[in-house]
Formats: sequence, C-alpha cells, structure tokens
Amino acid sequence: MASDEFVDVIDDEGRTVGIVTRREMREGRLPHRCTYILVFDSSGRLFIHQRTATKDVFPSYWDVAVGGVLAAGETFAQGACRELREELGVDAPLAECFPFRYADDRTIVQAQVYRACHDGPFDLQAEEIVQGEFVTREELALRLEHVPFCPDGLAVLHAWRAAELQP
Repeated sequence: MASDEFVDVIDDEGRTVGIVTRREMREGRLPHRCTYILVFDSSGRLFIHQRTATKDVFPSYWDVAVGGVLAAGETFAQGACRELREELGVDAPLAECFPFRYADDRTIVQAQVYRACHDGPFDLQAEEIVQGEFVTREELALRLEHVPFCPDGLAVLHAWRAAELQP
C-alpha cells in the first residue's frame, strides 16, 4: 500500500534527516521531496486530470501536474520518470525547469518541476486518476471557476507562467 511506502524526511536545506512511512509523513506533516510534471501536447495544450477520491491529499480535486512523492533514496529525475510511467503509462523526455517549495496546512514539500511533451494516448493509473484531458489556457481558466484544483499544482503553474516558460 502507498501509505506503507518509505519516504525521506528533509530539513530546510533539503538534506535527509530521517525515513518514515508515507502515512507517518502525512500524519506528522513532515517535509519531504516530490516532483511536478507539466505535460503539454505538441500544440501547447496542458494535460489536466482529476484525482481519485482515495488520494491522501486533495482527493477528487483536479490537478495541472502529474508527479508525486519521492521514495526514500530516490532522485528527483528517477521519481519524475517513475511517476510519468505510473500515472500516464508513458515514457517521454523530461526537461528540468526549476526547484519549487510549497507548504500549506496539509503538506510541506521541496520539489523539482519538469516539463514533458506527449500527445498521448495515455494509460491512466486507475488508483490515482479518474479522468484527464488536454486544455488550452482559456479552457483551464473556465474550469478553475467551477471545480476545485490542487493548490500546490496551481502554484507550480503560476511560477511556470511567471518565469515565462514555453511548452
């Protein structure tokens, strides 16, 4: 089970200071590492997806990024490749974009943001993703008015746009 996976607990500088189960990390709101991958198609549309109701953080929310918590000892690059393969069922070149920190009342993460380009089709991981689709900026703006999105993913997208990065 995902709640029994081991993850690194990190300090403010990103150094590993302990290893706990994912459940312990969530219950203690312990700082950890994760990845965010913004997936674009060849026309520049962004892939968004709805998370399952069983997710431990932001269940049933929509998200603008795939990715997730790194396993203990896993590098950002290894985790990003694994997450892309697990969640979307594809391998694609990943471009490292920027480091990212996020904290709210549920989580504290130090992350690496990546960009991938893939037109699909995707084999969505049923345990994690209910549905997904590519959207334009305008379509995303309309969707944001009607359904909840993961705040950390939106913060990543805001940082992406602030840096004026291109798909």
